[in-house]
Amino acid sequence: MKLASDDEKLAECKVLILYILNKIQKPVTSIVLFQLVLSIDDMNYFYFQQFLLDLMENKYITEIIRENEKLYKITQSGIKTLELTNDILPGIKKLAIDNKIKPELNEIENSISITSEFEPFGLKEFIVTCKIIENSSTIFEVKTIATDCEQAKKITENWKKNSEKIYPQILDLLIKDV
Repeated sequence: MKLASDDEKLAECKVLILYILNKIQKPVTSIVLFQLVLSIDDMNYFYFQQFLLDLMENKYITEIIRENEKLYKITQSGIKTLELTNDILPGIKKLAIDNKIKPELNEIENSISITSEFEPFGLKEFIVTCKIIENSSTIFEVKTIATDCEQAKKITENWKKNSEKIYPQILDLLIKDV
């Protein structure tokens, strides 16, 4: 993707980002936004980051910090700019976005809604954190200590595979009178 001398392509890429943000109508991380852009157009990650910065500097998109995570959404100024520049984006790309955006967004949201990670704690132990994230908000989080790396890996894998079974069981245990 050559952009140095192609102002039209530069503008098209920025309008593409605005169009996608306008379509999804909710704040998303830069990674989710980049994945959505990639599903429509082959864009270099570094150019994408520069486009985000340019759009933020012009106040067409805004950055929101929620639970230590940066989210991006289109502003009113961005919506007005999109209305004026909408014709820059080829109709075939708009159609592709309209057809792909919902399934892609659902797939991306599902893939990031269940998270599990571990980090070293002491010499041999690890802190394991398992989360459920819904609409960019953590609705469930549990932390535990694993006695070794293998146990930490097992916990994270088990959470990712079976969280839909584990979560209700934990809630039941927390609700029951003992």
